[in-house]
Parts: sequence; C-alpha cells; structure tokens
Amino acid sequence: MIVTQNLSKKYAKQLVVNRLNLNVRQGTVFGIIGENGAGKTTALSMLVTLTTPTSGKAYVNGFEVSTDPVGVRRSIGYMPDSFGVFDDIRCEEYLLFYADCYRVPRDIARQRCNEYLDWVGLAAKREAYVNTLSRGMQQRLEVARCLMHDPPVLILDEPASGLDPRSRIELRSVLQRLKEMGKTILMTSHILHELVEVADELAIMRAGEMMAVSSVNVLKNHSTAYRTIRIVGTGSDDLWKSALTEDKHVLNYHIGPEFVEVFYGGTVDQQARLLEEMVQRGISVHQFFEYETDVEELFLRLTGEVMTE
Repeated sequence: MIVTQNLSKKYAKQLVVNRLNLNVRQGTVFGIIGENGAGKTTALSMLVTLTTPTSGKAYVNGFEVSTDPVGVRRSIGYMPDSFGVFDDIRCEEYLLFYADCYRVPRDIARQRCNEYLDWVGLAAKREAYVNTLSRGMQQRLEVARCLMHDPPVLILDEPASGLDPRSRIELRSVLQRLKEMGKTILMTSHILHELVEVADELAIMRAGEMMAVSSVNVLKNHSTAYRTIRIVGTGSDDLWKSALTEDKHVLNYHIGPEFVEVFYGGTVDQQARLLEEMVQRGISVHQFFEYETDVEELFLRLTGEVMTE
C-alpha cells in the first residue's frame, strides 16, 4: 500500500532522508520512531507530495508520488505535525469544507460528518467553534477531517504531540477504531510506547536513515524469552568484553561505571555458565540479578539503540 525505493531528500549539502525503503502492507499500522530531526516529517512530506524527492521512488496506493501526485492525494488522509486548522469556524462547517474540497456529495458529507464526529467523541461539539476546543479535541477533529473523503491510507505525523495523558488515551482509542476499519496507517512519534499500543510494525529512524524494522507481534512473543541482567562487579573493560562477546547468547551489553548490563537470550543454565566464565576470567562479581524486559525495551535493545546507563 505504501512502498518506497531508496527514497532520498537533500537540501543543499544536507542529506535529510537517505535511501529510505519502506513496505507498509494494506490494512496495517506502521509506526516510525525517531528523535526530532531524524527525518520523519521530511519522509512523510514526500509521501504526501508536499516535498519533491531528490532521488528514489515512492508509491502510495499504487500511485507514484512524483508522476501521479493527484492520485496520491485522493488516496490519503494527512495529519501534519504542525497544527493548522481554521479557528473561526464551527466543527461541522470545518469537516464539510474539506469534504467539498474533495467533491464529496453534500448528503454523503453530512452523513460522514455526523458519523465521524460521533465516534471521535465530538458529537456534542458539532456547533462549537474550533478555537474553543482543547488541543486533544482538535487532534481528534483532525482525524475526522482525514476521513471525510474515505481514503484507504492515513498518514499521521506525531498525532499525539502536545497532548496530556487523558487526551493521549482518547486519541489511542480513535486510532484503534481506524485500525478496525481496515485503514492503512503510517504514523510517526518520538515516544515509543505510543506506537507499541497500536502498531503492527515498528521502525527506528535516525539521521535520515531507517535503522531497524520489527513486527510488534514478534517482539511480544520474544519479550518472555529475553532478559536483562545487571551485574555489579570489578574487572577491566577488556575482561568484561572478552567474556560477553564470546557468549553467543549475549545480544547486547553496556559497561557502565557502577554496573554492567547485559541483554541475554540464553537459558537459565547458560546464564549460570556465563557467570562462571566471568569468575574464571578474573572478574569479581558482587551482584548478579535479572529483571523483566517489556516490548519497548526489547525493540530498543535488539536494535542497539539504547542501553541503560
């Protein structure tokens, strides 16, 4: 449904997006996690035809973004990260205006307006002016706006940005309903747990490049098979590294000033042998304990993006 092939964007000498390859399947939710400045917004801007790629290809619903931008625009509902709704207009008028832009017949537009205002929890705000709504309500109104022409694809850039905890929960419920409707959704965030709750696949983007992609179901299935071990002991960095790098069950590790943290995929017996190996190499182990790894931590640690200090 959304496919990119070595998609790149360069401004002057700065490469903002570098050879991006995506494959978002129909009816799935694909989440891209990345810090501010990672290139997420630029990537989405190319997909929604607001920015012209420097090189590479991108297809949305079968339409190529450079050669058939009109086809792409008809296929998507786009929610940008910068908030830009009209303030001095009623909610119902706002949605009907966008329906008119897509030439949706007025009777169908009114029906959709009523339906979507209801299920984003704004039925009682139909006659309210947009500028009287809270930030969370405005975000949900934007989701309703994205649906007025019934697009198969939704592209949402940081939809939960700036929301309080309650509004985030309400928006998450709306996104779950979109998923149940069978919409294909590509969304970004710089907060991982927001994506874990709704996404089918996750990717990390850093410095314009896609660093890793994983299925959320795979992560959930593996989260019980991996554990994080924290070791307090004394020994040179070389001793720690030699013991840890030679154990094939050590997936990742971090040597800190107060303890060593190991992301481990072996059995309990294999874990015990790792401890024995450390002692034999001359490491003095004072404490050795483990704690559970959740889906978010698993994803970050498997991709090598984060180790706890």
